[in-house]
Amino acid sequence: MMNWWFLALWVPLCLTLANSPAAVETPSVEGDPTPFLGEARFEVRRVFSGERFPNVVVALDGTVLAAWGSRTVRVRRSEDGGATWGPEITVADPGFHGGGAIVDEKSGDILVFVEDGHPPSPLTVHRSRDRGRTWEAEEVLIHPDSRGVPSMHMNERGITLRRGPHAGRLIRPTRWYAGGNDRSEWPNHYTNAIYSDDGGRTWRTSDPFPARGTGEAALVELSDGRIYYNSRRHWAPEGENPRMRWIAWSGDGGQTWADLSVSETLPDGDRNRDYGLMAGLVRLPVAGRDILVFSNIDSAEGRRRGTVWVSFDGGLTWPVSRLVEPGGFAYSSLAAGRPGTPSEGWIYLMYETAGHPDSGAMVARFNLSWLIEGHDPRDLSPSAPSSAPSSGDRSDPRDLSPDLGFQGFRSGGGSRSRGGGVAKGTSPRSFGRLPSRFVHP
Repeated sequence: MMNWWFLALWVPLCLTLANSPAAVETPSVEGDPTPFLGEARFEVRRVFSGERFPNVVVALDGTVLAAWGSRTVRVRRSEDGGATWGPEITVADPGFHGGGAIVDEKSGDILVFVEDGHPPSPLTVHRSRDRGRTWEAEEVLIHPDSRGVPSMHMNERGITLRRGPHAGRLIRPTRWYAGGNDRSEWPNHYTNAIYSDDGGRTWRTSDPFPARGTGEAALVELSDGRIYYNSRRHWAPEGENPRMRWIAWSGDGGQTWADLSVSETLPDGDRNRDYGLMAGLVRLPVAGRDILVFSNIDSAEGRRRGTVWVSFDGGLTWPVSRLVEPGGFAYSSLAAGRPGTPSEGWIYLMYETAGHPDSGAMVARFNLSWLIEGHDPRDLSPSAPSSAPSSGDRSDPRDLSPDLGFQGFRSGGGSRSRGGGVAKGTSPRSFGRLPSRFVHP
């Protein structure tokens, strides 16, 4: 049943916004949790065949954009929240997708990064001013760090910072390849980021992530303005674990990274080798909350069993996971729908169905109710303070009251973990079965 207090609060505001032309073009970027709740929903569709390298973003008007390609970079658009998809639109031919696609939340422009080939390789940035319908190549200036200009490939999408002195800044993860991708160079690789305060025309390179052997990363801004950075690790020195995700934080808008830790909840690829896997990461656009969703594989061997995890406290704990794809699953990317648009309430997961050398791309869409189905949200909250870096209030799923749509969820297990977001010896509950799903060609 609809909550009357909710209507009394939001309807007048929505009517006011509807009468503002600017508001129609630029809806609120954060809102209420209600659209992500309610009846559990899950669907999956194929969007590309062949090639590799996914990014999914949501434009300001709610258009969902899937970017893809290892020989020709192209996109597909959905204007109805992911129910249907338009034809392929070429961004660059030839081209090698560099990841880090960004929606500039000030201008509405979308940026896609294309390299000539596997990095290190020349870079071209392509901009769309019409929500992905057309694209133009443009020259940009990237200021290097002490070692040079980093490469773009292959990272999770970038973001626009929304809080504090750096609000409006564009930032995306990048990688220093140390001259090549030969295994002998991996100890010299590191992940980092580039950021722009002029809409993507001029970029500066952050300090290195505080761990070597890293690359292919993801980042989100938390409700207190800090940036949570989560990286793949191909290589680690003796005594350090390269099979789980590595975490660091920034309190200065992405210029520096600190408080390095390793997650013992979030896996980095299959567990039988030191190699890792590009992952997806998104913060749901819920005002004042830090609900994060992460994607990778939960597999003892091979790139399969694509899984999503959820955190209600900004990445400190990951109490629930759920299987999305029991079969082949490699690189992935996550995005969330925007309030007041056709995408509202949906979480989007774009993933490769195989991997080297060719794959295909699927886009799954689901809501938070599907992800935590079978769990009582009151059981998902951390029970004690964490030793991880902290600033400001943390999201607590107990605050997402039954009035907001959590009626009827059963209490569930789901273990919690800590210490830079985690603690040793714990793992999330993984669902071994896939729910009813709709697969579209």
